[in-house]
Amino acid sequence: MPGKRISVSDFAQKHGLFKQTVFKVLKRLNIEAEKERGGRESRGQMVSYITENEAHQVLETLAASRSDNSQNTGNETEAALYDIGVFYLLQLEPKHDPNRFKVGFASNLNDRMRQHRCSAPFVEIVETWPCRRLWEKTAIECVTNGCEQLHTEVFRTDLIESVKTKCKQFFDLMPKLNGE
Repeated sequence: MPGKRISVSDFAQKHGLFKQTVFKVLKRLNIEAEKERGGRESRGQMVSYITENEAHQVLETLAASRSDNSQNTGNETEAALYDIGVFYLLQLEPKHDPNRFKVGFASNLNDRMRQHRCSAPFVEIVETWPCRRLWEKTAIECVTNGCEQLHTEVFRTDLIESVKTKCKQFFDLMPKLNGE
């Protein structure tokens, strides 16, 4: 018996996760969500479903990937812990173009740096700050104010230290996360 099923969308919403996060974990676990055409509420579009057991596996995997999970004070939902990572400030070409930088969020900075090195082999970390995924867009808008936007999260500034200072000021104002 396959057990009770839940839509990936409902599961993600119930646990405060992004659907994309759930799909990434499912892929990592080699679990393929069952797809079927939904009812009136989904307007006849395809809906992905997982079993309760698979949903539990997703939560366990996410919990295991968070090293600071043991420091949970109980004030946060379990799912809120999954979207904690770091906001990073990177110099893409520190020697040749030191004022070109990239900012963004990573739940696993080592994996993210590995990805960046494919297109920017000389990338260096300037600084990181504990961050919630939900803060990323606001942080980017704040710390890049006055900078030239070259690509989605790639900018140029007159002085990289001024961007670093803005990052520090932004994260000094934000609530402290577990482990800080």
